[in-house]
Amino acid sequence: MLLAIITSIALIAVGKTYPVFSTYVSGLVSSIDFPSVLMGAMLNFLLFAGAIHISMQDLAKQKLPILILSTLGVIVSTFLVGSLMYALLLQLGLDVPLIQCLVFGALISPTDPLAVIAILKRAKIRKHLEVKIAGESLFNDGVSVLLFAILLQLAQGSEVDITFKNVAGLFVQEMIGGLVIGFLLGYIGSQGIKRINDYQVTVLITVAIVMGGYMITRFLHISGPLTMAAAGLVIGNYGKKTAMSITDKDYLDKFWEMIDEILNAILFMIIGLELLLIPNIQQDWIIGLVSILIVLLSRYVSIWLPMWVIPKIERFDGRTMAVLVWGGLRGGVSIALALSIDTHLNQNLFLSATYYVVVFSIVVQGLSMGKLITFINRKQKV
Repeated sequence: MLLAIITSIALIAVGKTYPVFSTYVSGLVSSIDFPSVLMGAMLNFLLFAGAIHISMQDLAKQKLPILILSTLGVIVSTFLVGSLMYALLLQLGLDVPLIQCLVFGALISPTDPLAVIAILKRAKIRKHLEVKIAGESLFNDGVSVLLFAILLQLAQGSEVDITFKNVAGLFVQEMIGGLVIGFLLGYIGSQGIKRINDYQVTVLITVAIVMGGYMITRFLHISGPLTMAAAGLVIGNYGKKTAMSITDKDYLDKFWEMIDEILNAILFMIIGLELLLIPNIQQDWIIGLVSILIVLLSRYVSIWLPMWVIPKIERFDGRTMAVLVWGGLRGGVSIALALSIDTHLNQNLFLSATYYVVVFSIVVQGLSMGKLITFINRKQKV
């Protein structure tokens, strides 16, 4: 991603002397429909690849914190980020409606499973913390995308039924429906693998689950990310335990690790090159830098508040809070959602702010995560 950003800056500099060349490269990048490529293809493969390596037993032990962080935490963060962004823009003399700021809050609040899981693989973090962060990132996309869709429609002026009954119905359809279909696909795939002792067919069945599952989610209007996460969990736990030989497991793990590495490399490269398509990123540097602080503060409050308001919930100490806040990385999902905002709803402004947050999140937070863990572990030993 850093190399892609440096390349983009170099292309912008070259473009001042040779504008035709810069325009040509920008045209190539703009021809990539990033929201469709990420949300419709890459995200499904990457979520499945990440989920097959996560233990359902570990998730079950941390189910309550994960549920709260991925639902109530996202909602708290959305409205806090939106309100603080609205106040910031007013201070800067920009008349941006609150509802548009809430749209920004919804797209920037969820932690990105692709960035988070990639970083957690390399950080020597305590198991229960790793499970909390990874589990939250796997399951919060369903809530955030639903919240984003509702707020975006309100910002567009569309008539939206925001009664509790309708929102709850959408929540059940998107999230519960996604989990049910995902578990069902994983179970059916495991049964198929069990009857065919061939590692090549085993791998192909898992690919079919991802590709076919995506078409099913589109048809049923349910959460694709949740479906893929649930299917991956079933294959990675039930399927490996009951249906696969040692050879099958070995080839399956190697295949999906390779897919994970290749797609992550492509994803972060595209994120870096998206810099070419953000027209006002230099002018919006103040908004971008303050947005980073707003997102970090909101992340802290969204973790702290539910834990203290809801009784009998695990209370996190300062070191745990530091890891949870700093480990809540934002990534391609936020940029994809920002690109789907209508142009007349201040898309360029919010896209610039999103890019600042994502770059800081992945480069600064991501690269320093290991050092933070080492520092905390050293303090605990002392």
